[in-house]
Amino acid sequence: MTRLSPSGTAGAPRHKTVVIADDSVVVRGLFARWLGESGQFHLVAVAGDGETAVAHAGRFKPDVMVLDLDMPGVDGATALPQILKESPHTGVLLATTLNERNTRIALECMTKGAMDVVSKPDSRNGLTLSLEFRSEFLLKLGNVAQARAKPGALPVDVELDFIPGGNAGLRQLVSVVPRYLVIGASTGGPRAVARVLFDIGDALHDLTTIVVQHMPPVFTASFAEQISSYIGIPAREPFDGERLVRGTIYVAPGGRHLGIDRRLGHITASIDDGPPVRFCRPAVDVLFNDAARHLGPSALGLVLTGMGADGTEGAGALRRAGAAVIAQDEQSSTIWGMPGSIVRAQHASAVIALEDIGAAIRGLVRTGQPS
Repeated sequence: MTRLSPSGTAGAPRHKTVVIADDSVVVRGLFARWLGESGQFHLVAVAGDGETAVAHAGRFKPDVMVLDLDMPGVDGATALPQILKESPHTGVLLATTLNERNTRIALECMTKGAMDVVSKPDSRNGLTLSLEFRSEFLLKLGNVAQARAKPGALPVDVELDFIPGGNAGLRQLVSVVPRYLVIGASTGGPRAVARVLFDIGDALHDLTTIVVQHMPPVFTASFAEQISSYIGIPAREPFDGERLVRGTIYVAPGGRHLGIDRRLGHITASIDDGPPVRFCRPAVDVLFNDAARHLGPSALGLVLTGMGADGTEGAGALRRAGAAVIAQDEQSSTIWGMPGSIVRAQHASAVIALEDIGAAIRGLVRTGQPS
C-alpha cells in the first residue's frame, strides 16, 4: 500500500519548516544542529531580531517559529502579533531564559497566540550540555508542529452520550448541580483556561475550581496571578492540606501533583512529589481520580486542549462516580490530544467548542441546565 504525504503525493511526509529567531549566534547554531540531527525539521531561515523574524514569517510561512523574547530592537513579545498576522498558521514556540519578568511576558504571549514555551538554561554550558533541555526543546517543537496540522474528523465508531455542539445531553447526565470544577489542560491551555473562566463569570463564586495546567514550576504562580487579574476572582497555588473553598481558583504548582483529600469533613488540597503519571507532573489523572473518589457527581470535569492522553483514565473514573465530563471540541483546540483521547475512550459527556463551554457551565451552576 502506497503511503501518501500530507500534500497527497506518494512518499514520506515532508519535514516541518522552522525559522529560528534569537539574537545569540551560539543559540541559533545549536538549535539548527539539533533540528538537522532530529531528521524531522527543515530550517528555512534564522533571525537575530524581531523585525527580521516578522519578515521571515511573511516570506517563508514556516510551520514553526522558535522565538526568543530578549532581542535587540523589536523584541519577541512585540514581534509576536506581527508574526501571526504575516503567517496566521505558524505555530510559535517561545524559547527564552525565564526570569520573573520573562515569565510574566511569556504567559501574556501564550494568551495572544504563542503555543508553548521552553526555558533556556541560564549558562552557555547548561545550554550546550543539557540533554534534558535538548529533549524538551525537540519534544515541544514537535508538539507545536503537530498542532499546526489539525487532526482528522471524529472516528465514526465513537459513540457519544451527547451530540457535539448541543447542550440537552449534558443536562440529562448531570444528576446534581456541580459545586466543583476540575480542569485539565496542556499545550494551548493558558489561553483556553482563561477564556473558559472569563465566560463562566460570576458563577465561579458558586464553584471551587481546581486547575491542572502542564507548566514548568516557575510559571504556575504567575499563571494564577494572571487569571486572578483577568477575571477578578482569587486564584493561587494551594498548600498541602489547605481547605478548598468556593469562589477561589486553585492552580496546581508546576512540577508537583495536585490531588484532593477529605479531612475532618472538609475537602482539602493534597500536594505531593510522586512520580510522573503518563509522563506528567502535575497530572490531570491524579486530580480527576481524587475528584471521583471524594466528590462524585458534585464534580464537573473539563478537559481542554493539550498533547497526549493525560486525564483519560481520570475522566473514566469521574463518569463511573456519576460526574459529567466536558471535552473541548477538535476545531477550537490547539491540539486535540487530551480531549480527543477522552472522546475516543467514550468518557466524554459532552464535546463543546471553546467559545461555548463557559456559558454551558454557567447555566449548569446557576440553573441546573446549560445555557
